[in-house]
Amino acid sequence: MAHITLGGNATETIGELPQTHTTAPSFILAANDLTAKRLSDYKGQRKILNIFPSVDTGVCAASARKFNEEASALENTAVICISRDLPFAQARFCGAEGLENVSMLSDFKDGSFGVDYGVTINGGAFDGLHSRAIIVLDENDKVLYTEQVPEIGQEPNYSSALKALL
Repeated sequence: MAHITLGGNATETIGELPQTHTTAPSFILAANDLTAKRLSDYKGQRKILNIFPSVDTGVCAASARKFNEEASALENTAVICISRDLPFAQARFCGAEGLENVSMLSDFKDGSFGVDYGVTINGGAFDGLHSRAIIVLDENDKVLYTEQVPEIGQEPNYSSALKALL
């Protein structure tokens, strides 16, 4: 488990992020139109998994905007934002923010992504939501980079995540 904080208050995740140089676990998540999206749907593309608690918080919104702006300019790279928000909230957020270069996927149905990727928060105010984390995958779903952000209210290290793709 990872020890993280929310507003300085200690909490933890149920597990650890996938290790670098391993193959990322497969997943099935809900897209904004409620269709099932799988990791295999992005086969052959590099992927930035931008994982966060909710699009309705400032830092989560900032990370989606930043990756929309910077990572989407990279060739053959999909930016996938993942939370437990309902797909309707994710769609509303993207529309309001004008985000067209990221895919928003939801783990609202069963939380299995959070369990498989070790990001489900165990306890505290955000119990059951995802922690803030970044996972970068290559075209073959090998983990190139991970970051478990230690304080949920902190932004991830964008430059390190993007550098993993250069």
